[in-house]
Amino acid sequence: MSHVHAYSDGPGPAHPTRRAVTVSAVLGALLVSSGIDVAAARTASADVRLRLPAPTGPHPVGLTTWYLVDRSRCDPWDDTIPVRELMATVFYPARSVRRHPPAPQLGAATAAVFGALAPYQHPGLPPAGVDWAATMTHAHQGAPASPARSPVLLYSPGGGDPRGFGAGLAQDLASHGFVVVTVDHPGDALVVEFPGTTEYRADVVRTTAFREDPRSNPATFDTMIGTRIADLRYVLDQMEVLAEGGNPDAAGRALPTGLARTVDPRRIGVYGHSAGGTTAAQTTYDDRRVNAAIDLEGYLDHPGEPPGEPGPFFPVAEYGVNRPLLLWGTDGFPDRAGMERSWQAMLAHPGGWTRRRELRDAAHWAFTDFAAFAPQLQAAGLMTADARTALVGGIEPARAVPIVRTGVREFFARHLGA
Repeated sequence: MSHVHAYSDGPGPAHPTRRAVTVSAVLGALLVSSGIDVAAARTASADVRLRLPAPTGPHPVGLTTWYLVDRSRCDPWDDTIPVRELMATVFYPARSVRRHPPAPQLGAATAAVFGALAPYQHPGLPPAGVDWAATMTHAHQGAPASPARSPVLLYSPGGGDPRGFGAGLAQDLASHGFVVVTVDHPGDALVVEFPGTTEYRADVVRTTAFREDPRSNPATFDTMIGTRIADLRYVLDQMEVLAEGGNPDAAGRALPTGLARTVDPRRIGVYGHSAGGTTAAQTTYDDRRVNAAIDLEGYLDHPGEPPGEPGPFFPVAEYGVNRPLLLWGTDGFPDRAGMERSWQAMLAHPGGWTRRRELRDAAHWAFTDFAAFAPQLQAAGLMTADARTALVGGIEPARAVPIVRTGVREFFARHLGA
Protein backbone atom coordinates (compact mmCIF):
# COMPACT_ATOMS: atom_id res chain seq x y z
CA MET A 1 0.00 0.00 0.00
CA SER A 2 1.41 3.37 -0.87
CA HIS A 3 1.67 6.04 1.76
CA VAL A 4 -1.11 8.06 0.16
CA HIS A 5 -3.73 5.49 1.16
CA ALA A 6 -5.84 6.26 4.18
CA TYR A 7 -4.90 3.15 6.13
CA SER A 8 -1.71 1.36 6.98
CA ASP A 9 -3.35 -1.78 5.72
CA GLY A 10 -1.10 -4.52 4.54
CA PRO A 11 1.39 -4.78 1.78
CA GLY A 12 -0.92 -4.06 -1.10
CA PRO A 13 -4.50 -4.23 -2.28
CA ALA A 14 -6.55 -6.95 -0.60
CA HIS A 15 -9.56 -9.16 -0.59
CA PRO A 16 -10.06 -11.26 2.53
CA THR A 17 -8.66 -14.69 1.91
CA ARG A 18 -10.47 -17.81 3.13
CA ARG A 19 -7.30 -19.78 3.76
CA ALA A 20 -4.43 -19.29 6.12
CA VAL A 21 -1.44 -17.76 4.34
CA THR A 22 1.86 -19.21 5.48
CA VAL A 23 4.75 -16.93 6.28
CA SER A 24 6.97 -18.61 3.72
CA ALA A 25 4.41 -18.08 0.98
CA VAL A 26 4.03 -14.40 1.79
CA LEU A 27 7.75 -13.81 2.04
CA GLY A 28 8.45 -15.68 -1.16
CA ALA A 29 5.72 -14.03 -3.19
CA LEU A 30 6.42 -10.49 -2.05
CA LEU A 31 10.19 -10.56 -2.01
CA VAL A 32 10.67 -12.47 -5.25
CA SER A 33 8.07 -10.47 -7.18
CA SER A 34 9.81 -7.26 -6.13
CA GLY A 35 13.23 -8.44 -7.28
CA ILE A 36 14.68 -8.50 -3.76
CA ASP A 37 17.11 -11.27 -2.97
CA VAL A 38 15.17 -13.42 -0.48
CA ALA A 39 18.27 -14.87 1.18
CA ALA A 40 19.86 -11.44 1.47
CA ALA A 41 16.73 -9.95 2.96
CA ARG A 42 16.65 -12.67 5.60
CA THR A 43 20.33 -12.63 6.48
CA ALA A 44 21.45 -9.05 5.89
CA SER A 45 23.38 -7.49 8.74
CA ALA A 46 21.09 -5.80 11.25
CA ASP A 47 23.30 -3.07 12.64
CA VAL A 48 20.75 -0.42 13.57
CA ARG A 49 18.90 -0.77 16.86
CA LEU A 50 16.02 1.62 17.21
CA ARG A 51 15.24 3.20 20.58
CA LEU A 52 11.90 3.99 22.17
CA PRO A 53 11.70 7.20 24.24
CA ALA A 54 11.55 6.54 27.98
CA PRO A 55 8.29 6.98 29.90
CA THR A 56 7.85 10.27 31.74
CA GLY A 57 5.60 9.29 34.65
CA PRO A 58 6.44 8.51 38.28
CA HIS A 59 5.57 4.78 38.14
CA PRO A 60 7.78 1.96 36.88
CA VAL A 61 5.98 -0.04 34.22
CA GLY A 62 5.12 -3.73 34.12
CA LEU A 63 4.02 -5.77 31.13
CA THR A 64 2.28 -9.05 30.47
CA THR A 65 0.99 -10.68 27.29
CA TRP A 66 -2.36 -12.42 26.89
CA TYR A 67 -3.55 -15.03 24.44
CA LEU A 68 -7.32 -14.62 24.21
CA VAL A 69 -9.81 -16.97 22.57
CA ASP A 70 -13.41 -15.95 21.89
CA ARG A 71 -15.20 -19.24 21.30
CA SER A 72 -18.46 -17.52 20.36
CA ARG A 73 -17.06 -16.33 17.01
CA CYS A 74 -15.35 -17.90 14.01
CA ASP A 75 -12.47 -16.09 12.39
CA PRO A 76 -13.79 -13.78 9.65
CA TRP A 77 -10.65 -13.95 7.50
CA ASP A 78 -9.96 -17.69 7.58
CA ASP A 79 -12.82 -20.20 7.60
CA THR A 80 -10.52 -22.99 8.84
CA ILE A 81 -10.28 -21.28 12.26
CA PRO A 82 -13.44 -22.02 14.32
CA VAL A 83 -12.71 -19.45 17.06
CA ARG A 84 -11.51 -15.86 17.22
CA GLU A 85 -7.96 -15.69 18.57
CA LEU A 86 -6.46 -12.44 19.81
CA MET A 87 -3.16 -11.31 21.24
CA ALA A 88 -2.91 -8.42 23.68
CA THR A 89 -0.20 -6.75 25.73
CA VAL A 90 -1.05 -5.21 29.09
CA PHE A 91 1.09 -2.28 30.32
CA TYR A 92 0.47 -1.30 33.94
CA PRO A 93 1.94 0.74 36.79
CA ALA A 94 4.22 -1.59 38.72
CA ARG A 95 5.02 -1.78 42.41
CA SER A 96 8.62 -2.79 41.68
CA VAL A 97 10.53 -3.97 38.60
CA ARG A 98 13.51 -5.46 40.43
CA ARG A 99 14.57 -8.79 38.90
CA HIS A 100 12.08 -8.33 36.05
CA PRO A 101 13.83 -7.69 32.72
CA PRO A 102 12.53 -5.19 30.16
CA ALA A 103 10.40 -6.71 27.41
CA PRO A 104 11.12 -6.34 23.68
CA GLN A 105 8.81 -4.25 21.55
CA LEU A 106 8.33 -7.14 19.10
CA GLY A 107 8.73 -10.86 19.61
CA ALA A 108 11.47 -12.56 17.61
CA ALA A 109 9.12 -14.17 15.09
CA THR A 110 7.09 -10.98 14.70
CA ALA A 111 10.24 -8.96 14.14
CA ALA A 112 11.54 -11.36 11.47
CA VAL A 113 8.33 -11.26 9.44
CA PHE A 114 7.79 -7.54 9.97
CA GLY A 115 11.31 -6.77 8.76
CA ALA A 116 10.64 -8.60 5.51
CA LEU A 117 7.13 -7.30 4.87
CA ALA A 118 7.24 -3.77 6.31
CA PRO A 119 8.62 -2.07 3.16
CA TYR A 120 5.50 -3.23 1.30
CA GLN A 121 3.22 -1.86 4.00
CA HIS A 122 5.18 1.36 4.48
CA PRO A 123 7.15 2.25 1.34
CA GLY A 124 10.43 3.84 2.33
CA LEU A 125 11.20 1.55 5.25
CA PRO A 126 14.44 -0.32 4.63
CA PRO A 127 14.28 -3.99 3.53
CA ALA A 128 17.42 -4.74 5.56
CA GLY A 129 19.83 -3.12 8.00
CA VAL A 130 17.52 -2.90 11.04
CA ASP A 131 17.36 -5.31 13.95
CA TRP A 132 13.64 -5.01 14.65
CA ALA A 133 13.92 -7.58 17.43
CA ALA A 134 16.46 -5.48 19.36
CA THR A 135 14.20 -2.58 20.34
CA MET A 136 13.33 -2.84 24.00
CA THR A 137 10.40 -1.29 25.79
CA HIS A 138 10.80 0.35 29.20
CA ALA A 139 8.21 -2.08 30.58
CA HIS A 140 9.28 -5.05 32.70
CA GLN A 141 7.96 -8.53 32.09
CA GLY A 142 5.72 -9.85 34.85
CA ALA A 143 6.55 -7.19 37.44
CA PRO A 144 4.12 -7.00 40.39
CA ALA A 145 1.39 -4.43 39.83
CA SER A 146 0.83 -1.31 41.88
CA PRO A 147 -2.05 -1.76 44.36
CA ALA A 148 -3.73 1.53 43.35
CA ARG A 149 -6.91 1.21 41.27
CA SER A 150 -6.22 2.43 37.74
CA PRO A 151 -8.38 3.35 34.75
CA VAL A 152 -8.17 0.99 31.79
CA LEU A 153 -7.38 2.07 28.22
CA LEU A 154 -7.70 -0.18 25.15
CA TYR A 155 -5.62 0.56 22.04
CA SER A 156 -6.50 -0.58 18.52
CA PRO A 157 -3.66 -0.04 16.00
CA GLY A 158 -3.93 1.11 12.41
CA GLY A 159 -4.98 -1.39 9.78
CA GLY A 160 -2.08 -3.75 9.18
CA ASP A 161 0.10 -2.39 11.98
CA PRO A 162 1.17 -4.77 14.76
CA ARG A 163 0.17 -3.65 18.24
CA GLY A 164 3.85 -3.33 19.15
CA PHE A 165 4.13 0.00 17.36
CA GLY A 166 1.89 1.56 19.98
CA ALA A 167 4.24 0.55 22.80
CA GLY A 168 5.84 3.97 23.32
CA LEU A 169 2.56 5.72 24.09
CA ALA A 170 1.20 2.76 26.07
CA GLN A 171 4.19 2.54 28.38
CA ASP A 172 4.12 6.29 29.00
CA LEU A 173 0.43 6.15 29.91
CA ALA A 174 1.13 3.25 32.27
CA SER A 175 3.89 5.25 33.95
CA HIS A 176 1.24 7.88 34.74
CA GLY A 177 -1.15 5.42 36.34
CA PHE A 178 -3.19 3.84 33.54
CA VAL A 179 -3.55 0.17 32.65
CA VAL A 180 -3.21 0.01 28.85
CA VAL A 181 -4.16 -3.00 26.75
CA THR A 182 -2.83 -2.98 23.18
CA VAL A 183 -4.70 -5.41 20.91
CA ASP A 184 -3.70 -7.21 17.73
CA HIS A 185 -6.44 -8.05 15.21
CA PRO A 186 -5.28 -11.28 13.48
CA GLY A 187 -5.91 -11.51 9.76
CA ASP A 188 -5.86 -7.73 9.72
CA ALA A 189 -2.47 -7.06 11.34
CA LEU A 190 0.61 -7.54 9.17
CA VAL A 191 1.86 -10.24 11.53
CA VAL A 192 0.63 -11.66 14.84
CA GLU A 193 2.70 -14.03 16.99
CA PHE A 194 0.93 -16.60 19.17
CA PRO A 195 2.36 -18.55 22.11
CA GLY A 196 1.97 -21.86 20.26
CA THR A 197 0.20 -23.74 17.50
CA THR A 198 -3.25 -25.33 17.53
CA GLU A 199 -4.99 -28.08 15.59
CA TYR A 200 -6.38 -25.40 13.26
CA ARG A 201 -3.29 -23.14 13.08
CA ALA A 202 0.00 -24.85 12.23
CA ASP A 203 2.27 -21.81 12.65
CA VAL A 204 2.99 -19.58 15.63
CA VAL A 205 2.69 -16.52 13.40
CA ARG A 206 -0.17 -15.38 11.25
CA THR A 207 0.17 -12.84 8.45
CA THR A 208 -2.34 -10.42 7.01
CA ALA A 209 -5.20 -11.50 4.78
CA PHE A 210 -5.31 -8.09 3.08
CA ARG A 211 -4.19 -7.71 -0.52
CA GLU A 212 -5.74 -4.29 -1.11
CA ASP A 213 -6.61 -1.15 0.79
CA PRO A 214 -9.87 -2.02 2.59
CA ARG A 215 -11.21 1.47 1.83
CA SER A 216 -11.35 0.38 -1.82
CA ASN A 217 -13.65 -2.54 -0.98
CA PRO A 218 -16.72 -1.74 1.15
CA ALA A 219 -17.33 -5.36 2.14
CA THR A 220 -13.74 -5.81 3.33
CA PHE A 221 -13.79 -2.52 5.18
CA ASP A 222 -17.06 -3.30 6.94
CA THR A 223 -15.80 -6.73 7.97
CA MET A 224 -12.57 -5.22 9.26
CA ILE A 225 -14.22 -2.59 11.44
CA GLY A 226 -17.00 -4.89 12.63
CA THR A 227 -14.44 -7.52 13.61
CA ARG A 228 -12.28 -4.99 15.44
CA ILE A 229 -15.26 -3.69 17.42
CA ALA A 230 -16.17 -7.24 18.45
CA ASP A 231 -12.51 -7.85 19.37
CA LEU A 232 -12.41 -4.83 21.68
CA ARG A 233 -15.73 -5.68 23.31
CA TYR A 234 -14.40 -9.17 24.01
CA VAL A 235 -11.28 -7.66 25.58
CA LEU A 236 -13.54 -5.51 27.74
CA ASP A 237 -15.29 -8.70 28.85
CA GLN A 238 -11.92 -10.13 29.82
CA MET A 239 -11.04 -7.06 31.86
CA GLU A 240 -14.17 -7.78 33.90
CA VAL A 241 -13.05 -11.40 34.26
CA LEU A 242 -9.69 -10.14 35.53
CA ALA A 243 -11.25 -7.67 37.96
CA GLU A 244 -13.33 -10.52 39.41
CA GLY A 245 -10.20 -12.58 40.04
CA GLY A 246 -10.18 -14.73 36.90
CA ASN A 247 -7.39 -15.28 34.39
CA PRO A 248 -8.19 -14.12 30.83
CA ASP A 249 -5.21 -15.92 29.29
CA ALA A 250 -6.50 -18.92 27.34
CA ALA A 251 -3.18 -20.71 27.83
CA GLY A 252 -3.48 -20.31 31.60
CA ARG A 253 -0.21 -18.44 31.97
CA ALA A 254 0.29 -16.83 35.36
CA LEU A 255 -0.79 -13.24 35.90
CA PRO A 256 1.49 -10.62 37.44
CA THR A 257 0.97 -10.32 41.19
CA GLY A 258 -1.74 -7.81 42.06
CA LEU A 259 -2.89 -7.07 38.52
CA ALA A 260 -6.53 -8.00 39.23
CA ARG A 261 -6.66 -5.45 42.04
CA THR A 262 -5.14 -2.73 39.86
CA VAL A 263 -7.75 -2.56 37.10
CA ASP A 264 -10.84 -0.45 37.56
CA PRO A 265 -13.46 -1.75 35.07
CA ARG A 266 -15.72 1.23 35.82
CA ARG A 267 -13.23 3.67 34.23
CA ILE A 268 -12.69 2.63 30.61
CA GLY A 269 -11.22 4.53 27.67
CA VAL A 270 -10.48 3.45 24.11
CA TYR A 271 -8.08 5.01 21.63
CA GLY A 272 -6.91 3.92 18.22
CA HIS A 273 -5.01 4.97 15.15
CA SER A 274 -6.44 5.03 11.61
CA ALA A 275 -8.72 1.98 11.35
CA GLY A 276 -8.22 1.71 15.09
CA GLY A 277 -9.53 5.25 15.46
CA THR A 278 -12.69 4.30 13.58
CA THR A 279 -12.97 1.30 15.87
CA ALA A 280 -12.48 3.36 19.04
CA ALA A 281 -15.18 5.85 18.11
CA GLN A 282 -17.77 3.27 17.06
CA THR A 283 -17.01 1.02 20.05
CA THR A 284 -17.83 3.98 22.28
CA TYR A 285 -21.21 4.28 20.58
CA ASP A 286 -21.87 0.52 20.80
CA ASP A 287 -20.65 -0.21 24.33
CA ARG A 288 -21.75 1.82 27.33
CA ARG A 289 -18.78 0.55 29.33
CA VAL A 290 -16.55 2.99 27.40
CA ASN A 291 -16.43 6.37 29.13
CA ALA A 292 -14.20 8.30 26.68
CA ALA A 293 -12.37 7.74 23.39
CA ILE A 294 -9.79 9.17 21.01
CA ASP A 295 -9.87 8.70 17.24
CA LEU A 296 -6.36 9.28 15.88
CA GLU A 297 -7.15 10.01 12.22
CA GLY A 298 -9.71 7.34 11.44
CA TYR A 299 -12.67 7.72 9.07
CA LEU A 300 -16.17 7.74 10.53
CA ASP A 301 -17.91 6.73 7.33
CA HIS A 302 -18.03 3.64 5.15
CA PRO A 303 -16.41 3.71 1.71
CA GLY A 304 -18.86 4.44 -1.06
CA GLU A 305 -20.01 2.38 -4.00
CA PRO A 306 -18.29 2.96 -6.39
CA PRO A 307 -14.96 3.81 -4.71
CA GLY A 308 -14.46 7.51 -4.29
CA GLU A 309 -18.13 8.25 -3.78
CA PRO A 310 -19.40 9.25 -0.32
CA GLY A 311 -20.59 6.32 1.76
CA PRO A 312 -22.96 6.13 4.74
CA PHE A 313 -21.82 7.38 8.12
CA PHE A 314 -21.10 5.02 10.96
CA PRO A 315 -23.80 5.33 13.64
CA VAL A 316 -21.43 7.27 15.90
CA ALA A 317 -21.19 10.02 13.26
CA GLU A 318 -24.84 9.75 12.24
CA TYR A 319 -26.29 10.02 15.74
CA GLY A 320 -23.46 11.27 17.94
CA VAL A 321 -22.39 9.98 21.32
CA ASN A 322 -22.93 11.38 24.81
CA ARG A 323 -19.43 10.67 26.08
CA PRO A 324 -16.19 12.56 25.40
CA LEU A 325 -14.61 11.87 22.01
CA LEU A 326 -11.46 13.51 20.66
CA LEU A 327 -10.80 13.58 16.91
CA TRP A 328 -7.08 14.16 16.37
CA GLY A 329 -5.60 14.43 12.88
CA THR A 330 -2.50 15.68 11.08
CA ASP A 331 -2.07 18.46 8.55
CA GLY A 332 -0.21 16.03 6.27
CA PHE A 333 -2.95 13.42 5.85
CA PRO A 334 -3.43 12.96 2.10
CA ASP A 335 -7.20 12.47 2.22
CA ARG A 336 -8.11 15.25 4.64
CA ALA A 337 -11.02 16.27 2.43
CA GLY A 338 -12.38 12.72 2.39
CA MET A 339 -12.20 12.48 6.16
CA GLU A 340 -13.64 15.95 6.74
CA ARG A 341 -17.18 14.96 5.78
CA SER A 342 -17.64 12.42 8.59
CA TRP A 343 -15.66 14.45 11.14
CA GLN A 344 -17.79 17.53 10.53
CA ALA A 345 -20.91 15.40 11.00
CA MET A 346 -19.52 14.18 14.31
CA LEU A 347 -18.67 17.69 15.48
CA ALA A 348 -22.11 19.03 14.52
CA HIS A 349 -23.97 17.01 17.17
CA PRO A 350 -25.17 19.05 20.15
CA GLY A 351 -23.84 18.66 23.65
CA GLY A 352 -20.19 19.48 23.04
CA TRP A 353 -19.06 15.89 23.59
CA THR A 354 -16.72 15.86 20.58
CA ARG A 355 -13.55 17.94 20.23
CA ARG A 356 -10.94 18.20 17.51
CA ARG A 357 -7.16 18.72 17.39
CA GLU A 358 -4.53 18.83 14.65
CA LEU A 359 -0.87 17.83 14.80
CA ARG A 360 1.04 20.18 12.49
CA ASP A 361 4.02 19.45 10.25
CA ALA A 362 3.04 15.81 10.70
CA ALA A 363 1.78 12.85 8.68
CA HIS A 364 -0.41 9.86 9.44
CA TRP A 365 1.98 7.63 11.41
CA ALA A 366 3.23 10.40 13.70
CA PHE A 367 0.76 8.97 16.25
CA THR A 368 2.76 5.72 16.40
CA ASP A 369 6.28 4.69 17.34
CA PHE A 370 7.35 5.59 13.82
CA ALA A 371 7.43 9.20 15.05
CA ALA A 372 10.57 8.23 16.96
CA PHE A 373 11.86 5.59 14.55
CA ALA A 374 11.69 7.33 11.16
CA PRO A 375 14.17 10.09 12.12
CA GLN A 376 16.53 7.44 13.52
CA LEU A 377 16.32 5.52 10.25
CA GLN A 378 16.94 8.70 8.27
CA ALA A 379 19.96 9.57 10.44
CA ALA A 380 21.35 6.08 9.81
CA GLY A 381 21.02 6.51 6.05
CA LEU A 382 18.32 3.83 5.83
CA MET A 383 15.42 6.13 4.97
CA THR A 384 15.21 9.12 2.68
CA ALA A 385 13.98 12.50 3.83
CA ASP A 386 11.00 12.22 1.49
CA ALA A 387 10.05 8.80 2.86
CA ARG A 388 10.34 10.04 6.44
CA THR A 389 8.14 13.03 5.62
CA ALA A 390 5.54 10.81 3.94
CA LEU A 391 5.43 8.51 6.95
CA VAL A 392 5.49 10.92 9.92
CA GLY A 393 5.98 14.43 8.51
CA GLY A 394 8.80 16.84 9.16
CA ILE A 395 8.04 17.22 12.86
CA GLU A 396 10.94 16.28 15.10
CA PRO A 397 10.40 13.48 17.61
CA ALA A 398 11.37 15.86 20.42
CA ARG A 399 8.09 17.67 19.64
CA ALA A 400 5.86 14.94 18.23
CA VAL A 401 6.31 12.37 20.98
CA PRO A 402 5.63 14.71 23.94
CA ILE A 403 2.69 16.42 22.19
CA VAL A 404 0.93 13.11 21.50
CA ARG A 405 1.76 11.60 24.87
CA THR A 406 0.61 14.67 26.79
CA GLY A 407 -2.52 15.16 24.69
CA VAL A 408 -3.70 11.58 25.08
CA ARG A 409 -2.83 11.43 28.79
CA GLU A 410 -4.49 14.73 29.68
CA PHE A 411 -7.66 13.85 27.79
CA PHE A 412 -8.11 10.55 29.62
CA ALA A 413 -7.00 11.97 32.97
CA ARG A 414 -9.65 14.66 32.64
CA HIS A 415 -12.43 12.23 31.84
CA LEU A 416 -11.38 9.08 33.73
CA GLY A 417 -9.01 10.29 36.43
CA ALA A 418 -5.59 8.73 37.00
